[in-house]
This record gives sequence, structure tokens and C-alpha cells, in this order.
Amino acid sequence: MSSQARHLHPLSTASAMKLLGDASFGRMVFSHQALPAVRLVSHVVDEDSVIIRTGVAVPPLHLVLTYEADEIDSGTMLGWCVVVTGMAERVVDADEVTRYERLLPPWPDCDTDQLLRVRAQFVDGYELLAGMAA
Repeated sequence: MSSQARHLHPLSTASAMKLLGDASFGRMVFSHQALPAVRLVSHVVDEDSVIIRTGVAVPPLHLVLTYEADEIDSGTMLGWCVVVTGMAERVVDADEVTRYERLLPPWPDCDTDQLLRVRAQFVDGYELLAGMAA
């Protein structure tokens, strides 16, 4: 790991969503039997929402879900991280399901028959940059 100075630089919502849109996978954080759970899943960004393909059974009611993706170099510890929190709901419209299934191929050997839309209510993004903060 590098010993160089680093600092966090906050990103605008638009910049954070752009970085998230360029990533192909991330981590879905949700409550399972009253405990936190994390699953690695693929996603696409569609306007102000994150669409996730997962095998996690989701109740028909809305739930709060957090989604995180990052790209951090393990040697320099530089990169970015984006966290989106919002209400999640199943995608049920047949045309949307077809479109998103085409955009999000299933993970190998995994049952990923659920599509979720997370409408971003909170977007936190930052870059880890070299040097001291200005």
C-alpha cells in the first residue's frame, strides 16, 4: 500500500451517477431477517434509478435499499466510491423486464430472476485523490 497523502473529494450527484453508470457491478445492501446483508450484483443506471438483477427474493412492498460500487486501486488506494440509497421496488412492466434482462445478463450459475429499481433518494460519492486537500 502506498504511503502517499490522500484525501477525499466529494462528487456531485451527476458525477457520482456517471461513475456508477460506468461500473458493471456493485453491492446491494439490505435487511434480511432483521440483520444487514450484502450481495454482489450487476446493475445499470437509468436516469435517477439503479436497476439491479438479483436472485434475492424481495417482498412486494417497497423496501429501503443501499447500493454501493467502487473502483479503488489496491496499491495506491486511489479511486472512487458511490453509495445510492432509496426505495426499491420490483420491475414488473413486461417491456421494462425484457429491456433490463437484455442489458443485465445473469451471473453464471446463479438464479437471478428478480429485477429491482432503486430510486435514488440519497447519492454519496467521493474520489480518493493523491495529495493534501486544498
